[in-house]
Amino acid sequence: MFLQRRIQVECWAKKTFGEHDTLSLGYGSAQSWSSCQTQGVAHQERRTVEGTSERELAPLALWVGVIVAAQAVLLIATSTRYGYHRDEMYFIVSGSHPEFGYPDQPPLVPLVSWLMNHLAPGSLLVLRLPSALAAAATTLIAGLITREVGGRARAQVIAALCTASSGFALAVGHFVTTTTFDLLSTTALCWLLIRAVIRHSGRSLLIAGVVAGLGCEAKPQVALVAIVAVIALAVVGPRWPFRSPWLAAAITAAVLIAAPYIVWQAMHGWPQLTVAGNVAGTAEGGRAGFVPFQLVMVSPVLAPVWIAGLIAPFRRPAWRDLRFLPLVYLALALIYIVGNGKAYYLASLYPAVLGLGSLPVADWTLRSHRVHLRTVVLSAGVALSIVISAVIALPLLPTTSLQGSAVMAINPDQGETVGWPRFIDTVSQAWNSIPSAQRADTVIFTENYGEAGAIDLLGASHGLPRAYSGHNGFSEWGQPAASATSALVIGYDDPPDAAPNFTGCTTLAHVDNGVGLDNDEQGLPVML
Repeated sequence: MFLQRRIQVECWAKKTFGEHDTLSLGYGSAQSWSSCQTQGVAHQERRTVEGTSERELAPLALWVGVIVAAQAVLLIATSTRYGYHRDEMYFIVSGSHPEFGYPDQPPLVPLVSWLMNHLAPGSLLVLRLPSALAAAATTLIAGLITREVGGRARAQVIAALCTASSGFALAVGHFVTTTTFDLLSTTALCWLLIRAVIRHSGRSLLIAGVVAGLGCEAKPQVALVAIVAVIALAVVGPRWPFRSPWLAAAITAAVLIAAPYIVWQAMHGWPQLTVAGNVAGTAEGGRAGFVPFQLVMVSPVLAPVWIAGLIAPFRRPAWRDLRFLPLVYLALALIYIVGNGKAYYLASLYPAVLGLGSLPVADWTLRSHRVHLRTVVLSAGVALSIVISAVIALPLLPTTSLQGSAVMAINPDQGETVGWPRFIDTVSQAWNSIPSAQRADTVIFTENYGEAGAIDLLGASHGLPRAYSGHNGFSEWGQPAASATSALVIGYDDPPDAAPNFTGCTTLAHVDNGVGLDNDEQGLPVML
């Protein structure tokens, strides 16, 4: 009776959706289709499951929405502690010089940052609001990935909780960074690709191309993810997209949307590649620290969830079409290790693999007669992850407690949001100590974009002129006038470090953030 009922269900699904779609529902092999092939002739061309698949999938759990909202509230509530990050000030200044690209980044994040600062000058809450919403949206999509592969409420909640409590999600959702939007666009891309292969949906492929193009205007890494994903599909399948015009349309859409940035880079000699080479191996311990850092990036106690997501497509026959995703993860890991890329470059793939891993983890909690105990163990792991990730990623500690802490060892970006007002005070005092006659022929020159961005954004209220720098985008925004005979120089360790570009340097002051925190600017001389 059971077998007869199963064959009837399979025949109905085959008749309605076509073979490729029903296989993804988890019924197993196609050997029972022979009895219903003739019944489905009139429906063979209907290859998608957008209509009826919604009846097969569980609704999105209400608790996923609660988790998403709680994450957004937490990020917004902590957004005004400490101060600007050097990148945020640089983004705002970059956005005030609108271009189709910059030496070190695409244009989207600078333009958004400039707009938010223009709407509410000086407001960290408004500036960081898009990042908080992007991080929350990423968590929502992780839940949608779980739902797409058949996960019900328990699995969806696990995916949302693991993503929202991950260290990377809280860290990049707290302030403005290109990684925030890379995380969102890559997660959306993975969801759409999963949706495309499960539903045999060309429209999802096309939207995936649009997302890849838009994501490339925030950070070009999503383009690499998309390229590797196409190669993985060619290797392990499913290969129907290569026989479909939808894939060509998706690639065309992605290229057209990303074209302004690509053309700008080409016209300027591909400076983004130079920047990538210069920053290779500069964080997270280089190649040696790449793999260990992956265990920390989500949370050490939640690593089994994303590892399960990498393994599950090879252990579940119904998930055969999803094997491309673990291959994308492994291929990118290899590319980044060989290329000495930063360990956090893989962060954008974790919401997707957490979305897959939540199903076997949910099954694990229900597989034993000790369901309550396993649920408690998982809940304790999530709770511990929330606490650890929040302390590491968010500005919760007093600034006087940061020096020597685990927070600075794991997430030094926290320290880069401390001390900028005092930095401006010090530069202003040094500037005003220069005789007025000499000041007329003096400019401010900084060694890096963070210092120049701080002076441009925060220095006007102290009477400081604009800053010049040769670093990244500032190299595009003009040089001092030929009449300038002196420079107030910031960012070098001492006069010999500033030579031979600057000679005859005398030290007027030293930067002190006031809390003894050894960040990038602490203790630097301000030299004339």
